[in-house]
Amino acid sequence: MSTPQPNAIRHYLQFTDLSADEYAHLFARAAEIKRKFKAYEKYHPLADRTLAMIFEKASTRTRVSFEAGMYQLGGSVVHLTTGDSQLGRSEPIEDSARVISRMTDLVMIRTYGQDKIDRFAAHSRVPVINGLTNEFHPCQILADIFTFIEHRGSIQGKVVAWVGDGNNMANTWLQAAELLGFTVHLSTPSGYEVNESVAALKGTGNFKVFNDPLEACRGADLVTTDVWTSMGYEAENEARKKAFANWCVDEAMMQVAKPDALFMHCLPAHRGEEVSAEVIDGPQSVVWDEAENRMHVQKALMEFLLLGRVNA
Repeated sequence: MSTPQPNAIRHYLQFTDLSADEYAHLFARAAEIKRKFKAYEKYHPLADRTLAMIFEKASTRTRVSFEAGMYQLGGSVVHLTTGDSQLGRSEPIEDSARVISRMTDLVMIRTYGQDKIDRFAAHSRVPVINGLTNEFHPCQILADIFTFIEHRGSIQGKVVAWVGDGNNMANTWLQAAELLGFTVHLSTPSGYEVNESVAALKGTGNFKVFNDPLEACRGADLVTTDVWTSMGYEAENEARKKAFANWCVDEAMMQVAKPDALFMHCLPAHRGEEVSAEVIDGPQSVVWDEAENRMHVQKALMEFLLLGRVNA
């Protein structure tokens, strides 16, 4: 194992915070860290390091993947919920950042507006990771791309069909496509389109928009979706059910994709709404690998943010 050299403070707030070369390193590290996990090889590069997890939005997968992952790397975890720490309510976000970052080595935040995590990071002495905001979900796309690589090899030049809401997942897929050189086929109901200014793309060459979700899936290497109503938008649930009625990923959509196309969903899933049971429980679905891989890619990410490039 080479001696790692710490980086200057790096944050992971959206997908564009790392370069294509750094992603190649992360995917390689995630594969090696996962191999060690499966072989029961002890690997504790983050011994005596502490991760603070701040949740304003609850999550099963985010909490388990980060908490278990940090323990597996030899570190410890402090878990804060809305009742413990209300960012910007009990004290200014900037002050919370100054205090928490003096007591821990790494902070993961899962919250609503991206502005909150940006403000926290601007005043943090340690790396900050976006566990999800309304605008972006970079750790999930990191896991999705790693899962694709495991099953099909490089994602460069491939086609990813996004069927559903123009939400944080869609924004992050667009950023990833531009950075890593693949194409996204976007299909969203009218009124729920992606806001291209949020993704802050440099061009439009890496995505195409389709009114018909079936056509978006045609020839795709990967078909993926998300719930129709994300956390924080529950008041719109009934209106969204009507608007999204034709955006359920079903067997017909998978049949027009490539024969070896994969299906992904970040979970939790609602069978019969955004995806049919036949698809999510079918042979092309890799959602369980995808869910597990959140932990492995996040371990690689935490290693990178705290230790720099490790070659072990």
